[in-house]
Amino acid sequence: MEWIVLILIGIAGSSLGSLIGLGGGMIIVPALLFLSSLSVFGYISPQTAVGTSLFTMIFTGLSSTLAYMKHKTVDYKSGLIFLIGSGPGSILGAWVTEILNLKSFNLFFGTFIIFVSLVLLLKDKLKPIPYRKDKGIVRSFTDNTGKSFEYGFNPFAAVIISFIVGFLSGILGVGGGSLMVPTMILFFFFPPHVATATSMFMILPTSILSSITHITLGNVDWLLALALVPGAWIGAKVGVYLNTKLKSKTIVLLLRTILIIVGIRLIYQGILG
Repeated sequence: MEWIVLILIGIAGSSLGSLIGLGGGMIIVPALLFLSSLSVFGYISPQTAVGTSLFTMIFTGLSSTLAYMKHKTVDYKSGLIFLIGSGPGSILGAWVTEILNLKSFNLFFGTFIIFVSLVLLLKDKLKPIPYRKDKGIVRSFTDNTGKSFEYGFNPFAAVIISFIVGFLSGILGVGGGSLMVPTMILFFFFPPHVATATSMFMILPTSILSSITHITLGNVDWLLALALVPGAWIGAKVGVYLNTKLKSKTIVLLLRTILIIVGIRLIYQGILG
């Protein structure tokens, strides 16, 4: 029964993660923390939840990237530039995780989730950071309806911001997409579908780097990972399929609702804990 629950968690987290580019950790980490309150899963610590989640997201990222490659929505050049910052940041964040206890982790993670949901709520009112075409990266994209988009960013600013995002992903085990997708949409004017696909492309190497650190720290529970990985692989395929079918506003509304519920619950646990 425990294995069925874990497989379902993997499917749900990975489906929602690849749907919007979050990687799945936003669902898997809180789910594992909830299970830790049950006697059969009492051995799960915040560090174990984060480390195991990040290891699972290696397979979410790989499965999603392969699927998004077929739709030609991955911006590889931009993704590699962002990785220059997010890679080292994720390693540093993984080490910082060691100093957090369950109460402070719940408060920190819950506040973080609420913040992301508020950013998504206000995203239509925010304007992208202006960039000079002669001193930045300029990209264009045409979606399957024929609509064209132009977007761009300053490489230096991109590396700095992605380092911060990578650092947070290493601490929280969320793969970086939780902040990376809103950042690409809000600050660099990425089309939503390109931001999602590129985020999943970035999550793969970032999760590998963070996982190596967590493995050396003993934070990956291999039995938990063995149960979560099959669901993560399947869920990623489901998420990519839904991404091509649902409207952007529907996706954001669904995500924002889930984030607010999970965030409030974690803060409540942190205060009572």
